[in-house]
Amino acid sequence: MSGGSSERSGSGRAGRGGRTKSGKPRPGTGGRSRRQLEGKGPTPPAHLRPGHPAQRRAAAAARDQDRAGPESGGAPGGRSGGRSSAGQMGRAAAGRSAEPSARGRTGRARTPPAGDYPGGRARGAGDAPEVVAGRNAVLEALRAAVPATALYAAQRLDADDRVREAITLAARAGVPLIEAGRAELDRLTGGAVHQGLALRIRPYDYVHPADLTALAAAREEPPLIVALDGMTDPRNLGAIARSAAAFGGHGVLIPARRSAKVTAGAWKASAGALARVPVAQAPNLVRALTAYAGEGLFVAGLDAAGATGVGDLEVADGPLVLVVGSEGRGLSRLVAQRCDLLVKIPMAAATESLNAGVAAGIALHEIARRRAASA
Repeated sequence: MSGGSSERSGSGRAGRGGRTKSGKPRPGTGGRSRRQLEGKGPTPPAHLRPGHPAQRRAAAAARDQDRAGPESGGAPGGRSGGRSSAGQMGRAAAGRSAEPSARGRTGRARTPPAGDYPGGRARGAGDAPEVVAGRNAVLEALRAAVPATALYAAQRLDADDRVREAITLAARAGVPLIEAGRAELDRLTGGAVHQGLALRIRPYDYVHPADLTALAAAREEPPLIVALDGMTDPRNLGAIARSAAAFGGHGVLIPARRSAKVTAGAWKASAGALARVPVAQAPNLVRALTAYAGEGLFVAGLDAAGATGVGDLEVADGPLVLVVGSEGRGLSRLVAQRCDLLVKIPMAAATESLNAGVAAGIALHEIARRRAASA
């Protein structure tokens, strides 16, 4: 009995190793030392695990923040000068905010919505690559010559006329065809109904607001720029870009936040005009308009309460910025205060209202008419 007791006490004194003096594993250690038993510490957060969906979302959010301009330490106009501590904080914050949505109340993993994936972002949610899902949507995007980087088709896909035409159009445009499994398509589209076909859209390359006036100077023409205030429908953005291309506009200016972006819907509505009319992003629309005014451009806001008809705008033949507001709110207070003049479109019925894209097209037509008359 005493011998057994001394052996147990001896094994207890040999606590730094995982074995007793006799070389046998200590009970409960499996022969491992205390340092080995401590492990590697707590599991890191999801946004810090390489390859985890939350880490990819955080990295994408950091890239978006780096492109956003001065707010993330980048250069004006969305050009980033490199990674910064603010970008790292953005990655961590994005990972923490996205992590709870990856699981339901029961703790079981669920299929995240489209906005949770870098490749399946919601429409107009940013300038990251967008994925168009579904046979009809993919075919319409290819018919509209939307710039794409890849066409994904499911393995053993039941090809119909839409699939065959989509593959033909992609081949003509030089878009590579990639065969993918159903699980990969589900992940790529964020769980959307893809019918075995998905198209990845190339991220749009926004220009700096100063590039629009530089383009007009290169053409030796008075600048004509359309600025959008609070417009959230990408189809209106595409329609206005189409009107700007038709009536001699030199570009479209949008704010970096709370505004429609150049997505597949915008490309389709523009009927390819976005390939000819550049779109610039401004971190602050009021400051961008102030900078334009400092360069000698007249800022005219399109508003139903304006005192001057757009057809009577005497400065239409000079350097001009036409500001178009959203359909619901119109021009915001600060933007309206920044405008040199508010103009309206005369209508027979005062109760009628026009779609923002239609109103911009009418105003641009009147401006182009006055410019042609004064030439």
